[in-house]
Amino acid sequence: MIRYTLTCNNDHRFESWFQSSAAYDKLRAAGMIKCETCGSADVTKSLMVPGIPKKGRALASDAPTPLEKIRQDVEANSEYVGTSFAVRAKDMHDGVEPPQSIYGEANLKEVKSLVDDGVPIVPLPFVPKKKTN
Repeated sequence: MIRYTLTCNNDHRFESWFQSSAAYDKLRAAGMIKCETCGSADVTKSLMVPGIPKKGRALASDAPTPLEKIRQDVEANSEYVGTSFAVRAKDMHDGVEPPQSIYGEANLKEVKSLVDDGVPIVPLPFVPKKKTN
């Protein structure tokens, strides 16, 4: 996983996690990375300084990492719908099902279809625990 600080063409800065540099490039080319503030898809990576602890000072190992915090928030406030994610997201977008916060799994073809249909989705920077069990 890699964390980038991003800047949109309106000078808004925000951070996001990606599987790899290539994953960032692919998502950006598809217009799937949008500014949190204004929604602009004209986003670029900003210069970043890695978080390195000072000599003799370790990072707090018992504190959750940013990725763990994201996972905890998603799991606490969303319903895991597994492989039915694409169908459920499309149904909510079309008004067939009431909107709610969900997460799950979708293949590349399903994701492309959702994006083409204007369904607002965001890739998560982790694999759902349900899938790893």
